[in-house]
Amino acid sequence: MLLSLLLQISSGDGEAAEIAEEVVPTEETLSVIELLINGGWYIMIPLAVLSVIAVYIFIERFLAIQKASKEDPQFMNQIKDFIHNGKIDAANHLCKQTDTTFARMIEKGVKRIGKPLGDISAAVENVAKLEVYKLEESLSTLATIAGAAPMIGFLGTVIGMIVVFHEMRISDSGIEIEQLSGGIMQAMVTTVAGLVIGIIAYIAYNVLVAKVEKVVYKMEATTIEFMDLLQEPAE
Repeated sequence: MLLSLLLQISSGDGEAAEIAEEVVPTEETLSVIELLINGGWYIMIPLAVLSVIAVYIFIERFLAIQKASKEDPQFMNQIKDFIHNGKIDAANHLCKQTDTTFARMIEKGVKRIGKPLGDISAAVENVAKLEVYKLEESLSTLATIAGAAPMIGFLGTVIGMIVVFHEMRISDSGIEIEQLSGGIMQAMVTTVAGLVIGIIAYIAYNVLVAKVEKVVYKMEATTIEFMDLLQEPAE
């Protein structure tokens, strides 16, 4: 009788092991590409377009601002020598040959030499404002993308949740937990995508604004140096 009991226990353990092997859950993986595809094309396509625009604006403005920030250290020395020697035409010609933001500012001031210093300063500042406006071109669009992308992503999530709850309401047999979790996950993808795009656009916008501020500081320093230069002969 003891032997039969041991055989029953061993057979029971074998059946339990087989059942345990059958119910072992398989690990499911989900790639980023699959998440984006399942996020809803009506939201993901606008977000993709916004991301492309943001990247283009950042690269284009970064290169433009980087070019505008370059300053020839010998340029102001040559302008100073020309003005001290009374060679106004040579100074004007040098400004035209030098394709930089600072040269265009100084060119306007050189053309106004002989007029009151207030008029010269105002002319140089007006050119500086135009140059800054050119540098800040499209930055407002980048700021708009930084704010709009998370909102669009959240809109996609709300729409997805509405669809999930609508399917729950119209379903006669009820909805399984797997279907519910899958629908919620799909709805949340758009929020994640919108937040990622918004964060990247926000950081890119602040990087460009910081670079523009550095250029403005250099422009102000150049203007002050030029105005001091015009006052030197009168001393």
